[in-house]
Amino acid sequence: MALPPIVRVKLSSEAAESISITPVVVREMPVRELVEYMLGVTGKDEARIRELLLRGSLVSGASRFRWTGWDAGLENLRELLATFPDPDPSRQFAATNCMRATLRGGRQPIEIARQAGVRKGLFQRESFWDALMKVISGAAPAYAGYSYRERADRYLREFTHAELGQLRAASGLVRYTILSDQIRTLAFTQAELYVKRGAKGQT
Repeated sequence: MALPPIVRVKLSSEAAESISITPVVVREMPVRELVEYMLGVTGKDEARIRELLLRGSLVSGASRFRWTGWDAGLENLRELLATFPDPDPSRQFAATNCMRATLRGGRQPIEIARQAGVRKGLFQRESFWDALMKVISGAAPAYAGYSYRERADRYLREFTHAELGQLRAASGLVRYTILSDQIRTLAFTQAELYVKRGAKGQT
């Protein structure tokens, strides 16, 4: 069966405290947008996506999507999936296109959006984001795949003991007290970096 251009989707919250009070919202959603939510859960797994389309139900993050399921034709589904990016390990890390970093390795990940990291005080020459990218540039991050949820390539970079010290020392450059305290006090060993695609091979 051909893929319909638009799918009537019912949206509700999966958050435990919201199940009984959040109203169901009905949206006319382009099928490509619905499949993109699936890709964030399944990757380009044709069989799983066909199963979800037939089942008519998907949980993504805190949202549940429901629709009248149908049996998607494999050829049509493959044509649609071909319009989405594929992982590309040949892509070099491009600091200028890095939009978010997550510091991992401890009990709690530390999320740093670029717009938060680049903020500087009045007489501040360097931002924490500048300091982070300077440390990252010391050794090339390893390619870790493509995130359909983030619409970005993922890279991982392990820190040396000395680099961890540099980042903790630079935590005072962060303009948000809670984030600054997290970087200074919480354990982490690596950065997960999300890079929006620019020109291939851009650094």
